[in-house]
Amino acid sequence: MRGTAKKAYMSRSIGIDLGTANTIVYVKGKGIVLREPSVVAIEAKSGKVVAVGSDAKLMLGRTPGSIIAMRPFKDGVIAEFDVTAAMLHQFFKKVSGNTMLTRPRVVICIPYGVTEVEKRAVENATLEAGAQSVALIEEPIAAAIGSGLKIGEARGHMICDIGGGTTEVAVISLGGIVLSTSLRIAGDEMDEAIVGYMRRRFNVLIGESTAELLKKNIGSIHPTADRSEMQVRGRNLLSGLPTTITINSANIREAITEPVSHIVDALRTTLENTPPELSGDIYDSGIMLAGGGALLAGLDVLLSGVTGIRVLRAKHPLDAVAIGIGRVIESEDKYPGAVMYRTR
Repeated sequence: MRGTAKKAYMSRSIGIDLGTANTIVYVKGKGIVLREPSVVAIEAKSGKVVAVGSDAKLMLGRTPGSIIAMRPFKDGVIAEFDVTAAMLHQFFKKVSGNTMLTRPRVVICIPYGVTEVEKRAVENATLEAGAQSVALIEEPIAAAIGSGLKIGEARGHMICDIGGGTTEVAVISLGGIVLSTSLRIAGDEMDEAIVGYMRRRFNVLIGESTAELLKKNIGSIHPTADRSEMQVRGRNLLSGLPTTITINSANIREAITEPVSHIVDALRTTLENTPPELSGDIYDSGIMLAGGGALLAGLDVLLSGVTGIRVLRAKHPLDAVAIGIGRVIESEDKYPGAVMYRTR
């Protein structure tokens, strides 16, 4: 796309971080205007949307048989096409004041290394939701830009973006990805691990929403970052009755050790395969953590201990991808090649 066409495209664009756990929308000239859970509640028979975002998330695990609350995104890719399109349509209406007089041009992120079919599914769902056209940006690039890394330099930068469904580890130089590891293990798998641990260790069944609260409130992956304890409610699997138990940081650390170990392995493997000149750059500049997983207490200490490299956390880890897309929308000339224009 030529320069004048690019400017026309960007002048009416919005950016979307379409995540497994959350969707964040950036509007040019306004910044981030929407943060909502990527959850939809629909009527089981008709498929009609009942609620989206925060309202729908409150329904998870609490719906009658006539309503289904679901996450239409799984492991970073679309699992339910029609539901994803319906969710995006509702989000478009929210950011445009419940009117769709102008169909937006959308720049939306995708995990690195997804298949052509998965890319096309994201494009088609966005168009179905009401977009005029769709352009793609790879998640590690957006996260790096949003974390403040100067990706256009002739030097290596490493980003580790831990979201809800995927972990993206990438080495970036001269504005492009030199090598990357995309792992479909991230925050959701940590939540599932906590649910399984509670069942095995305490014979207590909890929901994934409760597991997520435990992870956020007292979760840690290194003893030096241990926090307090927390009472949780669940169902005793022996008696079948409701129960309350007290869980501490050490319990959560034990529960999530396996999924975190996969993330550590992905980071180590990427470093081992990095060209020596870029390895030296990364050793000097450090590893940048982004995404919700970056907030896990002690993760920076653990990764630094394993790699021997300084580990930094993005200033706004949850918003890093959306901020990165926004910076590209606001001034794409600074980031040539970051966006893939595939549909008009």
